[in-house]
Amino acid sequence: MAVYTKLDRSSIEKILSNYRLGSLDNFKGIEEGIENTNYFLSINNKKYILTIYEKRVKSKDLPFFSSLMTSLNNAGFKCPIPIINNSNKSISNFNGKNLMIVSFIEGKAKKNLSPDNCKSIGIEVAKMHDLTKDFKIKRKNDLSVNSWRNLFDTVKDKCSDIHDDLPNLIEENLNSVEQNWPESLPKGIIHADLFHDNIFFKQDRLSGIIDFYFSCEDFYAFEIAICFNALCFDGVKENLSFNITKAKKFIDGYSSVRKITDEEKSNIKILSQGASLRFLLTRVFDALNTVEGAMVKNKDPIEYLKRLEFHKNSKNFEDYFF
Repeated sequence: MAVYTKLDRSSIEKILSNYRLGSLDNFKGIEEGIENTNYFLSINNKKYILTIYEKRVKSKDLPFFSSLMTSLNNAGFKCPIPIINNSNKSISNFNGKNLMIVSFIEGKAKKNLSPDNCKSIGIEVAKMHDLTKDFKIKRKNDLSVNSWRNLFDTVKDKCSDIHDDLPNLIEENLNSVEQNWPESLPKGIIHADLFHDNIFFKQDRLSGIIDFYFSCEDFYAFEIAICFNALCFDGVKENLSFNITKAKKFIDGYSSVRKITDEEKSNIKILSQGASLRFLLTRVFDALNTVEGAMVKNKDPIEYLKRLEFHKNSKNFEDYFF
């Protein structure tokens, strides 16, 4: 979430004229995140989120995201549901940009997750994987392993501005990941961006998962690897350490819904290394391509150097969850 497109009250009211939601009480731009423009809306004392799609989100992918959230919500999964406009569509357009209004998920993100929080997240992730296996919608992962070399090429000449040894570190890890990436593992629709700020809790109980705009088809175990990177490292960025208790609890929760295969376990090291590299690369790209005047909090790429070091030195899945 971020604010690239700045809207005043009259602009938002013009957008709302295409919906049957009522009168705007108040609104506020949401600065957290880096991908899309987001506003909190209060309409007739009900809460909503307005998202204007920027940067990496392609127009052709929006029906997938809308259908995924709607289908998950209808199946009882805790996530936002898109609001239908006067044209009976979930996607609207304002000044040449696509947008969606979705329901508001109560609760808030927790920066410091407990092991039990991680277990409840593992349960929800496995539930999502189990639910979506019957969905007919499809979307390939535009940020899969096959895209990382090209992404690196766009930042190679400048990323030493962030860290002197960054080009060599990325090249070394990228070579390893490309050579060892698995070809065939259980796959389906994954969230692909499950950081703590996309997971809400209310009174320490998981209340919902948001921001499905990287969702795609990929290995289920790649989602687990993303969660290990996003949720299971503690400490300051220069001295992060892997919290194996959190990872074990996540796996306990996940496995209570969907069993992990031996092949998935044997590939968790390289998948975790790849997940770390994927987020390092996109963070480097965003840090080097900041939009002037945007209200946005870029995330620090350097956080991922310690993660990469851990994954590179780990031996097998037992280093992650016994």
